[in-house]
Order: sequence, then C-alpha cells, then structure tokens
Amino acid sequence: MPMLGVHKRLQSDGVSVVEFCAFAEPPYCAKPASTYIAPEAGVISPAISVRLTASNIALGVNVISNTNLMSRLVAMVGATAILMRRWGKETDQPVMGSDPVIPEAAPQTIPTLKMPTAKGLDEGQLPTAAEGLQVNQFAGDLLHPRWVHVLPNNDVLVAESCEQEFKVKSAFDYAMISTMKRASAVGVSANRITLFRDTNGDGVGDVREVFLENLNQPFGMAMLDDVFYVGNTDGIVAFPYVDGATQITGEGKKLVDFKPGGHWTRSLLASRDGKKLYAGVGSQTNIADNGMEAEEGRAAIHELDIETGQSRVFASGLRNAVGMAWEPNTNVLWTAVNERDGLGDEVPPDYLTSVQEGGFYGWPYCYWHQTVDDRVPQDPAMVAKAIVPDYALGGHTASLGLCWMPAGTLPGFDEDGMVIGQHGSWNRSNLSGYKVVFVPFANGKPNGPPRDILSGFLAPDEKVSYGRPVGVHIGPNNCLLVVDDVGDVVWRVTGA
Repeated sequence: MPMLGVHKRLQSDGVSVVEFCAFAEPPYCAKPASTYIAPEAGVISPAISVRLTASNIALGVNVISNTNLMSRLVAMVGATAILMRRWGKETDQPVMGSDPVIPEAAPQTIPTLKMPTAKGLDEGQLPTAAEGLQVNQFAGDLLHPRWVHVLPNNDVLVAESCEQEFKVKSAFDYAMISTMKRASAVGVSANRITLFRDTNGDGVGDVREVFLENLNQPFGMAMLDDVFYVGNTDGIVAFPYVDGATQITGEGKKLVDFKPGGHWTRSLLASRDGKKLYAGVGSQTNIADNGMEAEEGRAAIHELDIETGQSRVFASGLRNAVGMAWEPNTNVLWTAVNERDGLGDEVPPDYLTSVQEGGFYGWPYCYWHQTVDDRVPQDPAMVAKAIVPDYALGGHTASLGLCWMPAGTLPGFDEDGMVIGQHGSWNRSNLSGYKVVFVPFANGKPNGPPRDILSGFLAPDEKVSYGRPVGVHIGPNNCLLVVDDVGDVVWRVTGA
C-alpha cells in the first residue's frame, strides 16, 4: 500500500523545511531513520487512521509534544493529501438544491484535514450583511457560545459549551485534537447559560446575568409552562422558572438519559401544542466505527412526551441532526443534518430535510438515493427503506443552526423560508460554509437556491476564520440573532 514518508532538512539559509513523500514499497525512504518518521511509527493506513504513538512522534531527532506544532504538521500532511487529490482534476462544486447531482465517492486513504486558524474579527470590524441589511454585536465576551433561545419576555439566552478533550487512542485522535485546538473548537467548557436583556431597545444586551451554571455541555433550550428545559450532552433536564427571572437557582430534574460524547450537542425543540419535546442526538462516530451497538439510540431525533415522561426514537439514520424547526404552514418538523466524512469534497452533502415519524434516513448504510457506503457492513433491508432528504446544503458545510423566518422579517427576504447557520468545513479541499444562508420555501418545501444573509467569516486565502456561525434564532423587533463561537459573540441582523 502507498505510504507517506516525512523528513526534515535544513536549507543553506538556516530555514528548516518539512518534506512529504509517497512511497509504494519498503524501505519507504532512503534517508537515515533519525530524519524521518519510521515506517512502523508513521504509516498512514487506508482505514483513515495514523499509526503513531501519540506521546512519542519522531520527526527528525525531535519529539513533537506541542499540540500547536502537531497541528501544523497535520495541516502540512493535509495540504499534501489535498494537492495529490486535486492533481489534474477540477475541484468539485458545492452540491446544493432539491435534485442534487452527487459525484462518485472517492474513499480517502489519507483524510482531508484543513482547518483555518481561529482569529475572530478585530475591534470595530463586522461580518458582511446582505444588501439592505446591517449587523451589530448584540452580546460579546462569551466563552464558546453555541446556541441561542429567546424567552417569551424577549430575554435572550446563550448556551456556552465546548467539545472537551477526549481520551487519545491513536495518533489520528491526537492530530484531531491539535487541529481543533487551533480552530478553538475544543477546550474547557463553560457549562453555563447566560442571559442578556436589552432594556432600552438599542439592539444591545445591556443586562447580563448567569442564568444557569454547572451544567454538562448544555446546548438546546426550550420553555413550556414555566418549566425551562436544557439539552445537556447526557440528557434533558427540567428546571422551574419564574417569569422575568434572570437566574435559576432551583434543582433540575433529569427526564431523559442520552449517551454523551461523540457528536455531543443535544438540540431541543418543543412541539407547537407544547405537549412534546424533540431532541437531536448525533452519532458517536463517523460511520459506526465502533459497531452499531455503540450507536444504539444515536443518530436520531428523540421525542419526549411531557405528560407521561416517556421517550422514544421519532426518526433515525440521521448522522448528526442538530438544528430543528417547524414549517408552520404544514406543521412538519425539519432538521439540518451533517453527513459522513472521508468520501470526497461533496460526497455526500449535508442536508435540510423534513422528518417523518418512524422515518429512516440511511446512516450509516447509505446516503442520498440509497447510495451504499461500501465501508460499512451492509443491511439491504435498511438501505431499501432509506428516505431521500429534501435539500442538499453542500459538502461538509457543517450546517448546524436552523430556524424558520417568515416573509418580510428582514428587508429583501419576501418569502417564507429557513435560516441556516453553516459552521464551516474542516475536511474539504476548498473550505465551505462559514456563513448564514436562507433557503426559500413554497407550498411547504424548499423552493430555489440558498441566499447569503451573513458572510465574511473566512479569509480569502482560507488560512484564518474570523467567525463560525452556529445557532440562529428570530429575535425581538424583526431581527435575526446569530451565535459565533470563534468571535465569542452574538450578532444581530436587521434592516439597514
């Protein structure tokens, strides 16, 4: 099998250069063992893992123990892999719309890892709003904000939480953690919900209080009949709430248990009659790498009956269903789903879909149009029942946030539709996402191409991200609130 050799040389000008070489047979590299990663320590396998000892990765005679240095090495390996894939080929264009033409899968022996360094916008800078719109900072100085919820009294709640470092089982895990740290995507989780209140109507939250703390990676939030619900990574917790309160101090009651870890976010959405809660629970792994038993109850949307306390899987085969919203004209549930990795830039695309009760959407056995994923042990009966999603959102866009926006909420957006916060890719040759888009609807279905609402979060050379949109929510006085977990702010979009 092809191997990737890595060695370091010193140029005459004193600059140290890291070189990557592909080899088909042993001995892999003609250089001394002290100047490259030895085959037994540094083979990149077709199973998309790197057989390196995470604590003792030899590059030259040095040991890489610094995660920043490791992340740079990973970036260089990723850039080399991208270059090799692009050689003589056209870059895949984003696959979007109701009838997408999806390229043929190209399983990757070396995974694409391309993540811009998280920087945030400089003081006084703003994202780019669509024509006729303007944007201002509603709230700032947060610690990795992820999701937003607006209470009936217009108080704005922001969940602050983060992926935590997981146990390193391979060098690929170590590489992922290093890369995610550079992107500010992993670290200490604040585990709190912060309240903001705009008392003078100027579009800025001037009152700030810690609403709830000591949670477990909180994400989704919902309010029903003076009970506040939180989607922690390990389950749904209910708290008593008094109208107008700026803090909850009472004990919570756990209603449902979820398996933590993996895709850790737990979004929540109340039914329109207030009798049920829906929760998105993502898969543990990319393609059930640890077996289907480990994925039991995951890659699904759960339904909780508030009165009886009974919970069940409402729909499954949804690898990572995060944002959820109701289409109010048809009363149909919709969700934004992050699809699998390792098959190419646009294979398969993330998607927006209506959710059928009892429906199965393909993961991990297949994707769009019942296309089988050969990397997964198959179940033909499950493939045959897989529902085709409604609307492609582009490969690896990490479409997370979702909310319904009625026509006329923002100037120039005269159709009903869904707003989607695209967190942005980390595994695509040319980065995708990193913006907030609007998908118009007609007759209960997507109707037309997506339109940008907010962009400007990615440097032109793709080396730096100025922000990564996550949660979206319609706020007071016809505004759109957008959570940015790189800038650590909540943006507010209104008419210009």
